[in-house]
Formats: sequence, structure tokens, C-alpha cells
Amino acid sequence: MASYLWRKYADYVYTKWERTILWDMIEPYRRPKSFTPLVTLYVAAFYTGIIGAAITEQLYKEKYWEEHPGHEVPLMKPVFYGGPWKVYRGDVPVIGPPKL
Repeated sequence: MASYLWRKYADYVYTKWERTILWDMIEPYRRPKSFTPLVTLYVAAFYTGIIGAAITEQLYKEKYWEEHPGHEVPLMKPVFYGGPWKVYRGDVPVIGPPKL
């Protein structure tokens, strides 16, 4: 029984080596892998972020209009950025800890 198993294992290793040699010979002639799935994923993630930002800003405006009807909506402060940023028109909102 042991010699049978060793022979089967040896056949497996040999055929595995044979297949490796075969694929190594064919590899240079294969088509390169496509970047289409990766590009599709990046484009979908980008547009998901854009849509998420638009929805967030719209909800911010609606909430402000409910609390201050008829007033101009101030700029929305950045959600995930706490560093300095320029505002060319309008007032710079105070960035600090959230008010509860």
C-alpha cells in the first residue's frame, strides 16, 4: 500500500512539473490580462462618490432652509477634511468640534 501511494505521489509531482514546463513555454504568447474590470470598478467608485456628495449637500441645504427660511445657504464645511481651505466667495465656516 505504501509503495502504491509513493508511486501515485511521484506521478502527481511529475505530471505537475510537466504541466508547469508546458505553461511556461506558452506564457509569452498569451494575451495580456484586461484592465477593463479594474477601470470599471474605479469609474463606478468615482461616480458613487460624486452622487453621495451631491446627496449630502442637498440634504444639508434642505435642513438649513427648514431652520432658516428665506436665507442664503452658507457653504458646507468639508466633512472629511480638517485642514485649511480657501473660499473665494462667501464666508468661511468655522471648523471645530460638532455642536450637539
